[in-house]
Amino acid sequence: MSTLHIIDHPLIVHKLSIMRNKKTGSKDFRELLNEIAMLMGYEITRDLPLEDIVIDTPLTKMTAKTVSGKKLAIVPILRAGLGMVEGLQRLVPVAKVGHIGLYRDPETHTPVEYYCKLPSDIENRIVILVDPMLATGGSAVDALTMLKARGCEHIRFMCLVAAPEGVKKVPEAHPDIDIYTAALDECLNEHAYIVPGLGDAGDRIFGTL
Repeated sequence: MSTLHIIDHPLIVHKLSIMRNKKTGSKDFRELLNEIAMLMGYEITRDLPLEDIVIDTPLTKMTAKTVSGKKLAIVPILRAGLGMVEGLQRLVPVAKVGHIGLYRDPETHTPVEYYCKLPSDIENRIVILVDPMLATGGSAVDALTMLKARGCEHIRFMCLVAAPEGVKKVPEAHPDIDIYTAALDECLNEHAYIVPGLGDAGDRIFGTL
């Protein structure tokens, strides 16, 4: 069954509070988002399997641990998800990056697909799907469906702020997918924006307010 993980480390809570402030500009917003993504990355990769290898230290041989098993792929939902990629790549520089393009129809608030480009071996990787906001859950559900249609079996969804509506919808459609978020907010407003939220993440990242 799907599990909701709220990663409320004090540094994440502090940085998120700055991001929520409408006075925070795009430069600081982008930097904070990447910092939080990196901090959350420690938790989302906590259970990666390890295996033994023999290495030579400057003093002797030893049996050391290294990450084993499946390699990682980071897949942002365009465009706002791009703001979380760099932070995760700092942790795992060799991770491949795919892209899924979805936009929200302004009238129906439902996601519309316009782009999908994934690593050729995506089905053999642990996929971290990223999008700063989990609002209605529509984009996340569609992106997860697209990944599964391409053979992905090991997927985790990571966002910055989630609404109860999205947290309910994703497990209904994908009960095998765990959700990792820094905050669970109160609700969605009549325009399907998260309240209190932090506004339109894409606009704040790229300065297109």
